[in-house]
Amino acid sequence: MNANKRECLEKELVYRVNGCAMAVLNELGHGLREKTYERALCVEFRHVGIAFEQQHVYPVFYRGEHIDDYIPDLEVERRLVVETKTVESITDEHIGQVLNYLRITGIEVGLILNFKHPKLESKRVILQEGRRR
Repeated sequence: MNANKRECLEKELVYRVNGCAMAVLNELGHGLREKTYERALCVEFRHVGIAFEQQHVYPVFYRGEHIDDYIPDLEVERRLVVETKTVESITDEHIGQVLNYLRITGIEVGLILNFKHPKLESKRVILQEGRRR
């Protein structure tokens, strides 16, 4: 897949989710707990008709043994992993976390939403080709 097609992956869905996040931020304000924003996003998704799952558990196996579970905050329409944050800024560590979620879920696109400041910080993360399990 060329770079232009990768750039367009789930662009409309990301746009809709960002709109929901801005609505939540405008209503609740900034700086609350991550879980508060996650739950508010669930309410907003239901309100606008976006299908989602909250805290879906993905088991991780090594040599056939269950060794851990990965639990993304939200999975939107089975096409987008959404992580809510209230941090100073989105870092490489947060991007790495979402990349791990993408590898484990098989979803190609993730979105990190940071509600720490009055202006929403949003970072789209795309799993590189050949990085899936």
